[in-house]
Amino acid sequence: MSAPRQSLAHVALVVRDYDEAIAFYVGKLGFTLVADAYQPEQDKRWVLVAPPGADIAAGAATILLARASTPEQERVVGDQAGGRVFLFLRTDDFRRDYEAMVAKGIEFVRPPKDAGYGTVAVFLDLYGNRWDLIQFADAQPG
Repeated sequence: MSAPRQSLAHVALVVRDYDEAIAFYVGKLGFTLVADAYQPEQDKRWVLVAPPGADIAAGAATILLARASTPEQERVVGDQAGGRVFLFLRTDDFRRDYEAMVAKGIEFVRPPKDAGYGTVAVFLDLYGNRWDLIQFADAQPG
């Protein structure tokens, strides 16, 4: 019997508004809008975004922008990880992407630092979720 083959398909990110989230992720971070389809039976949209260069055809995970639809969901917008870093954006060129993000007004709350595993800085998305921008060291599995 062969071992199961699994991978993450999507990570749901609770957002306040679809269009403002798309404007941030696509307009400021340069993500690709993979899907944006209205689902009338549920009065919601299926909105997927992916970082630049993500190989969607090969099964790269995407972020599902999920509009908050209950008071409980609205309370976690911007704090899905309880103040910890929630998502990790891997880059192949830290300086290039860090400087481009700063130029676009992305707020970094921890400056770049070099560590044994790579170079990293923490930034906030439009709702306050914490992200790592990270370039892993060559020997580090990412």
